[in-house]
Amino acid sequence: MKHYIGAGNPMHAQFEPKAGYVARHFSWGFDQGVGTITLNRPERKNPLTFESYAELRDLFRALHYATDVKAIVVTGAGGNFCSGGDVHEIIGPLTKMRTPELLEFTRMTGDLVKAIRQCPQPVIGAIDGICAGAGAMIALACDMRYGTPATRTAFLFTRVGLAGADMGACALLPRMIGQGRASELLFTGRAMTAQEGHAWGFFNGLHEDSAALLAAATDVARSLAEGPTFAHGMTKTMLSQEWSMTIEQAIESEAQAQAICMQTQDFTRAYEAFASKQKPVFGGD
Repeated sequence: MKHYIGAGNPMHAQFEPKAGYVARHFSWGFDQGVGTITLNRPERKNPLTFESYAELRDLFRALHYATDVKAIVVTGAGGNFCSGGDVHEIIGPLTKMRTPELLEFTRMTGDLVKAIRQCPQPVIGAIDGICAGAGAMIALACDMRYGTPATRTAFLFTRVGLAGADMGACALLPRMIGQGRASELLFTGRAMTAQEGHAWGFFNGLHEDSAALLAAATDVARSLAEGPTFAHGMTKTMLSQEWSMTIEQAIESEAQAQAICMQTQDFTRAYEAFASKQKPVFGGD
């Protein structure tokens, strides 16, 4: 992986190649093909700063080239996921910026969502407690989400005088939970309960507490990391690209995608394992 280095304006931060990755504005762990990102400002419910936004964006961009990382878990420390942008370190300064600077910031936050969705690894959200604002959008950008009964997810942009349209919310949330439910949450900014989120398809499952949640999310990520990871990347790409296709275009695109996957060693490994009544051991190639 890569090291984060500052480059003046934190919104222009970049990565440089290194043997290992050491995060500066959150925690990073790596084990058995699974990378774990932990937002770790628990005393303030893990809010984001300009620097953590930029580092997260650059990390997810770099993951596109990190073949050792097979799946990602995103979680928060201290029983909460993320309370959104830090009131004093982001929202306060934004009130003093002019339009070009504001647009640079809003494009950067949107780039984080795009980077999460475009990296080839499945991204699993382990979401406990408060999940608000930009934190809710990070959760929404994940490929799968798990919560606890205590999880409260709020797209609270209107509560601070902004539109509910932020970081792709008006495109992503209706596709996840339906137009009417998304409209209610985006207009009112109210918190969606864990039970609502599970019933509406936002959460793939609920677990009793933080420890059980992280263990379950890591198990899912590890299972995916042991699978045909090139094919997982193709699945993620097609899930995203087919939103804007006709059915005919989607069927043709999937035919091409599957033909590519049939040329991988993992396809051959799966066949040979089946023929010999063994469990396939995938290599991601």
